[in-house]
Amino acid sequence: MIGPYQLHNNIHNTLWKQGNNMIPMVNLKAQYAEIKDEVEQGLAQTIENCSFILGPNVQAFEQETAAYLGVKHAIGVASGTDALHLALLAEGIGKGDEVITTAFTFIATAEAIKYVGAVPVFVDIDPRTFNIAPEAIINAITSRTKAVMPVHLFGQPADMEQIEQICQEHNLKLIEDCCQSFGASVGGKQTGSIGDAAGFSFFPSKNLGGFGDGGLVVTNSDTTAAKLKQLRNHGSNVRYYHEVIGYNSRLDEMQAVILRAKLKRIDQYNQGRRRVAHRYSELLAGLPLTTPLEDGLGVHVYHQYTLLSERRDEIMQALQAQQIACAVYYPVPLHQQVAFKEECEGLSLPVTETVAAQCFSLPICPYLSDGDIKTITDTIKAAL
Repeated sequence: MIGPYQLHNNIHNTLWKQGNNMIPMVNLKAQYAEIKDEVEQGLAQTIENCSFILGPNVQAFEQETAAYLGVKHAIGVASGTDALHLALLAEGIGKGDEVITTAFTFIATAEAIKYVGAVPVFVDIDPRTFNIAPEAIINAITSRTKAVMPVHLFGQPADMEQIEQICQEHNLKLIEDCCQSFGASVGGKQTGSIGDAAGFSFFPSKNLGGFGDGGLVVTNSDTTAAKLKQLRNHGSNVRYYHEVIGYNSRLDEMQAVILRAKLKRIDQYNQGRRRVAHRYSELLAGLPLTTPLEDGLGVHVYHQYTLLSERRDEIMQALQAQQIACAVYYPVPLHQQVAFKEECEGLSLPVTETVAAQCFSLPICPYLSDGDIKTITDTIKAAL
């Protein structure tokens, strides 16, 4: 019998192995075929110009994303993790401060908090959306709380109206983790445009993904933007003059070429993901599992299509047998990770733990055909 974590690793490894008889989690080859000429022309021009660091494509991409997201400033950095880390630093979060966040997320959310010397305070999630529960935030606020970091998990916007109100009432910084939500909106605003600052990731499998790592911090504050530009470039505003200890965290010029090509098509990509997700939900209706909820507060862009089932491992084994990729995001919530043992000893988050024990994700990308979707859902029906 294959254990759940071994099963997860075996299946997740199929993400990039896009053979002829396999349905991968995300089809990057099909996406590349659409933009190949534009990307290769842009890369060739960059190489010809020899402008590799904070060049014209990074500057143009920052302007284009700021316009798309409806924010004043967008600052390219080296990864989504760096985006969250530098956003916290720029907003003055530091040693001993508490930052309330969710334990049901990728570790980068909490790593960034630890990097600045702050303490991640994990609270429970809404069982329907898997996002941080606003009432849990209220109950966790102490005199040391300085910020809240909601995650728009799987592309589903968090309840930002309530969270923003909580932060305003308690004078807390609001830093959005948008690493899975590029193009999602809530209350008529793009995720990332609501808080004091926000971080995005351009990991290849994201809705807007590069050909490697990359990230973006956005803000409407001139002061925060100035700090971010300084921090990402070795603490320097003028070459060889360093006011603070900074970081080497700049978005690569070649990644910016690729991201500019994809940014033009991001709404098309997200509409394609929504088409696939809605078709999944139609075909899986009535089965003993829980399909994703769209709560009506905003537009879900389905970075992942994540279901709940008490028979998760049976379903995943059946999918694997048919060469269909699937994955568990996330098998061990952060408050149960060894890395956070010290601050989380004895902490119980019942909803988070139940979701982690039952969740699994299906392939989701704009290039899944109706035939692929039916093959996947038929396999799940047979397993159940």
